[in-house]
Parts: sequence; C-alpha cells; structure tokens
Amino acid sequence: MALDEIAAGIQSGLTGKSFVGSLKFDCGEDGVIVLADGTASTADQETDCTLRLSSENLTKLLTGKLNPMTAVMMGKIKISGDMGVAMKLSKLIA
Repeated sequence: MALDEIAAGIQSGLTGKSFVGSLKFDCGEDGVIVLADGTASTADQETDCTLRLSSENLTKLLTGKLNPMTAVMMGKIKISGDMGVAMKLSKLIA
C-alpha cells in the first residue's frame, strides 16, 4: 500500500480525535507520514517524535497486526525524540 493511501486512512481515523504533538513515521526510501496539527500528510517536516519502520510494518501496526511494544523490543520500530508523543499514538490506533 502506498504511503499516500495510508496517510489518507490515518486522516480519516483522526476524525473526532485529538492528538497533541507531532509524530513522523519514517519509512526510509518509501517516504514519511507526518501527524501534526490534526492532519496526516506525506510532507516531511521536523516533529516531536520519529518512528522508523518499514512501510509493511507501518501497515501492520495501524491494522493491529503488530503489537507496538513487541515491535520496539524486536527492533522493528525505532523511536527517537519525545517518547510521550509516541505513547499517545496508542489512543489513536486503538
């Protein structure tokens, strides 16, 4: 699945939810998805927190097929920046 399609899905999932802070899903050569100011886009920018993972693992994470804590412990997700922002992500994808 292309990142722009994933970003559109995240955007629709943000409806009625609030997310304070900014977060970037960095999928390497596939690109990025940035959550900031209540929107999801593929435009790269500085964020409070960055999650580095493959686009395949991003899809699994967002569909509930990948447990975030297990993924971090197994090295499938690398987190840099504000861990508090990363922890808020669980409220959005639940």
